[in-house]
Amino acid sequence: MNYIKKLGTANLLMLGLCAVIIIVAEYLFLTGDQLHGIFVGLWAPTLLGVMIYLKIVDHGSK
Repeated sequence: MNYIKKLGTANLLMLGLCAVIIIVAEYLFLTGDQLHGIFVGLWAPTLLGVMIYLKIVDHGSK
């Protein structure tokens, strides 16, 4: 439980959203809609990059 508090609720929700995005992208790709699967699959690393950027900006202001 301490790890969840340290990570933060917002970050935990964003990581959960990334997991859902990956699952949806795999489903789309494997059901024959490859282009949409690749397009949706690129959202997860973009979201993780935004999370890292916001974390860097937050720590830089302290």
